[in-house]
Amino acid sequence: MNVLPTVVFVDDEERILRSLRMLFRGHAEVLTTTTGREAIEWTRARRVHVVVSDQRMPGMGGVEVLREVARHSPSTMRILLTGYADLDTVTASVNEGEIYRFVEKPWDGAQLLATVSEAAKIADEEFLAAAAGREEAVQATGAIPLAARVLVLDTDTAIEATVREILPAAIQVRRTSNVEGTLEELTACNVAVLVAVLSSEGNDIVDAIKQLKRLRPAMVVITISPMRDSRLAIGLINEGQIFRFLLAPPVRELLRRCLISALERHAQLHSTPWLQRRHEVPSLPRNEESLSVRLL
Repeated sequence: MNVLPTVVFVDDEERILRSLRMLFRGHAEVLTTTTGREAIEWTRARRVHVVVSDQRMPGMGGVEVLREVARHSPSTMRILLTGYADLDTVTASVNEGEIYRFVEKPWDGAQLLATVSEAAKIADEEFLAAAAGREEAVQATGAIPLAARVLVLDTDTAIEATVREILPAAIQVRRTSNVEGTLEELTACNVAVLVAVLSSEGNDIVDAIKQLKRLRPAMVVITISPMRDSRLAIGLINEGQIFRFLLAPPVRELLRRCLISALERHAQLHSTPWLQRRHEVPSLPRNEESLSVRLL
């Protein structure tokens, strides 16, 4: 008999929780709550595959809920559900909660069902791996892999110079000024972390990130954007599985912490291939006019 995955929904509106219970009836064991604290306690007490939390709630917001869930149950997949996509919420969802997907209200029922079902499958694989005694493989070592390569995609040299100053000299840091050069570097060597400085002109870099992440799920991507655009950030989270979204110019200490975390995450993904499943991105419709698609 197939055991249904456990999915927790957190929202302060009972009518929304009723709708979600009806949508997922027969697809999951559904637990609903109006408080983030109860959801966190559930993840500490039992195996929860997915937590879907609304953002705007009294007391504890969704980002904080998902951050705590990640701390207590790293294998639990995290999805943020909200009707108001302000940039601060979006960036916090990926930078603090490391969410799997960002879903906006009103949601598409079939799409939400598919997203949560896929997340539950990934979580189930990780729980099974841990039960089989492989949990030590997913523990971060706390050490920066010195053989790693960091690639900066930027037309300017300022971010590259800062990255070189921040990281140990043993870590190779290179810079390319365009998508073509980035693809050449990725073809020639294994890039652990891509630091992509977005441009307000054109979508080639954004599109390239989404396509390359699909091909290289173990590559960890940090984006730096001069644009306060929540739609841009949501697209990069959902379709590019970026690791961090920073606003330009980035605070030096914040960039340092992001780079160290990214290098550790790449080492984890590289040594434990089955963990890459949570970083895979959906296939994208191919725009034949896109430079990155033509090059790929």
